[in-house]
Amino acid sequence: MSLSTRIYLSEIDQQFLAQLKAIDCACLGDFWSLEAYQREIENPSSCVLGLTTENHELLGFGCLWAILEEAHITVLAVCPEYQGQGLGKAIVWGLLKKARDRHLEWATLEVRESNYVAISLYQSFGFQEIGRRPNYYEVTDEDALMLWRKGIHTPEFGILLDHWHESISLNLLVKGWNL
Repeated sequence: MSLSTRIYLSEIDQQFLAQLKAIDCACLGDFWSLEAYQREIENPSSCVLGLTTENHELLGFGCLWAILEEAHITVLAVCPEYQGQGLGKAIVWGLLKKARDRHLEWATLEVRESNYVAISLYQSFGFQEIGRRPNYYEVTDEDALMLWRKGIHTPEFGILLDHWHESISLNLLVKGWNL
């Protein structure tokens, strides 16, 4: 990586399907099929954001479903070799920005109860636990925490998004990424 590698956060298309699936397998244990990701990309109620380099390398991605007033974040993953650098935070910010742009009012998601890094990430955006789904993850029989973030349609949240964007961009720049 050069001193400052330019990265882009945007909705992605089919050209990234193979990379999406590779990240899925590396991070999520084959969460969704290639066809499922294809459907998400094509679905107007879905938003698949990718963090990419100028060379079209996919560093990470996230997906949300717009359901009535809700933004349901379904998946978030960053390539293992790029984890811990703030890229996931940029993707969550992007998903919340897209949800706000779609005039959605709150965001929800499920996360493994043992995934402390992800829980901390979501809490940094104001997500709060509202419940549990017992034995949600079949392989481990682990519970899922249900997290919720209200008020994403408010003017105050728009101000927070601007503040977070500035902070995230500066933190990424320190790590060599220019968002």
